[in-house]
Amino acid sequence: MPHLVILYTPNIEQQAHMGRLCRALADCMLTIRDEAGAQVFPTGGTRVLAYPAAHSAVADGQRDYAFVYLNLRIGAGRSAAVKQQVGDRLLAVAKSHFAPLLAQRLLGITLQVDESPGQVYDGKHGNLHPLFQP
Repeated sequence: MPHLVILYTPNIEQQAHMGRLCRALADCMLTIRDEAGAQVFPTGGTRVLAYPAAHSAVADGQRDYAFVYLNLRIGAGRSAAVKQQVGDRLLAVAKSHFAPLLAQRLLGITLQVDESPGQVYDGKHGNLHPLFQP
């Protein structure tokens, strides 16, 4: 963890450059530091995934509205200040990325950060994390 999942209306697929957004958001996440200067999110655990909605209905349907929903899921243990910084920085990246599209069309953007304090199970398996251990 962290996992950032992006859902978006398919009517922006051609103009949204979602691969670039995913990379920019992941890069942002990897630069965030806590109060002690430590990296907040592990490099090997940082994931950003984007999916166009197979079906969507936005607002009243009278116009070709677009919508992007970003949901970051993080594990417990980070301070309120760090969580605020994470949200502010990720939203700034999204706003900058979508600025040209916002100038051309009607588009809503929502970013939510969810913390999983009471995980019942958190199984992991893979060989990515060791690549980034000091």
